[in-house]
Amino acid sequence: MRQPPSRAKWADLFDLTLDQASARPIFQQIYLSLREAIVANTLAPGSKLPSSRDLALRLKVSRTSIVSAYDQLLAEGYVVGREGSGTYVSDDVPSAIVTPARVAGADGTAPRQKVSVAGARYGRFAADLVPPGSLPFAAGCCSVDAKTVEAWRRIGAEQMRQFDPVNLSYADPSGEPSLRREIAAYLRAARAVQCDDDQVIVLSGAQQAIDLSIRTLLNPGDPVWVEDPGYAATREALAAAGASLVPVPVDENGLDVAAGIAAASQARAVYITPSHQYPTGAAMSMSRRLELLTWASQTGAWIVEDDYDSEFRYAGRPLASLQGLDRGGCVVYVGTLSKVLFPGIRLGFAVVPHHLIDVFRGARFLSDRSPPTLQQAMTAEFMRAGFLTSHIRRMRQRYREARDVVVEAIERHLGDLVDIEVPECGIQLVIHFRDELSDIAVAEAARRQGLIVKPVSPHYVAAAPRQGLVLGYSGFDNHKLRAGAAELGRIARAISDGGTSEVMRSTARETVSLPAAIRS
Repeated sequence: MRQPPSRAKWADLFDLTLDQASARPIFQQIYLSLREAIVANTLAPGSKLPSSRDLALRLKVSRTSIVSAYDQLLAEGYVVGREGSGTYVSDDVPSAIVTPARVAGADGTAPRQKVSVAGARYGRFAADLVPPGSLPFAAGCCSVDAKTVEAWRRIGAEQMRQFDPVNLSYADPSGEPSLRREIAAYLRAARAVQCDDDQVIVLSGAQQAIDLSIRTLLNPGDPVWVEDPGYAATREALAAAGASLVPVPVDENGLDVAAGIAAASQARAVYITPSHQYPTGAAMSMSRRLELLTWASQTGAWIVEDDYDSEFRYAGRPLASLQGLDRGGCVVYVGTLSKVLFPGIRLGFAVVPHHLIDVFRGARFLSDRSPPTLQQAMTAEFMRAGFLTSHIRRMRQRYREARDVVVEAIERHLGDLVDIEVPECGIQLVIHFRDELSDIAVAEAARRQGLIVKPVSPHYVAAAPRQGLVLGYSGFDNHKLRAGAAELGRIARAISDGGTSEVMRSTARETVSLPAAIRS
């Protein structure tokens, strides 16, 4: 989509300096400086130049010099004049754009400065980061209906009318008291979390909560239990921090605590998704929850509980949080509003034991000081007025319907190739291939055809990997989900019948042409 012309007067900030002692005429110095800035893209196409009068006053030179420089730029096509508006950098600069040269060592080689081991790991991880967009079956997408949009607009307008002075200042690293109060009340009622307002630390999503937990609770080399299979991003963050990963198997009852104790009884911490295990969808049994809490209390270990989508439970009451059962102050509870409302809100939170409040506040301050106050105020009012509760109720019904649509469509188009794990909670489901079908090959072929599916096998560490796909179903209309399932069935069958390598070659030769139902 073509961007509208910028109204920002960036040229007003351009540092144009003159050498009064130079033999070169003033107008020529001005012309050469502006031309160099335009060719180097320092002044981007469409940028408005200062008026000749303003620039003459700023540089303390004759206006005639400015006009002469502008006339020369105009004659050569670097700028254009718009009657009654001013002088602008041309959209069709006549010379190739010059980009700054890469910094190199004195001998012309790459820079000698090296990043840390963690930095190198971050770089490798970032190489595969692609925003999922809104293509089926991208995980983490959310639906926002007209009622939520209207409530958000009304609250936003009211906040802008009031515009509390706190929005102009630095804020509490823990977050705005009004939002922490609403989050605490919500968690006590909906998730049986036992907390007061001071224990809530408002963050930029669950990932920051996990990052702060790693930095405040672990030393390099500390053994940490991780679910196997489990969430790969947290595994990468732990490895980058120098933790010693201890993969612990997961079954239909969640993390196998006895296996973890056998592998590393003195582990420093455990990262766990007990209410809706990622990616299998298993819920941790009560006996194992109590077993885990007992072990942590006896050994002094920390438990980081990631409760990322428990709001959307479709059968029975939501399971009580581990934090609500904790009597030893060993659980850091992590949640997010990015999946409850929409990812762009970038608001999450950690509920920490009282003796960790100052630890997390200090870490938050050194990380990015504090969350944005205006957005917090809007979110707090959205929650206080009851809009979040009604939004969750409506989305729970919508996502349940979407889940059933996907299950029916997958059974129709892939029923003989897969086993479907129908979740009672969450916004994605898992299908496992019955035959030796590569989930990575299917995911790559699907991406070329406009479908975003996550292979399951890379989430395994030590356990024998199962081949399958994670399919997100929230945030898409039913027509698009049905069309996506039909396309995924065609892709999987083609790979199953023709062999992975041949199908991958033929798919790579195809021009990507999404089915109309998926594009719409």
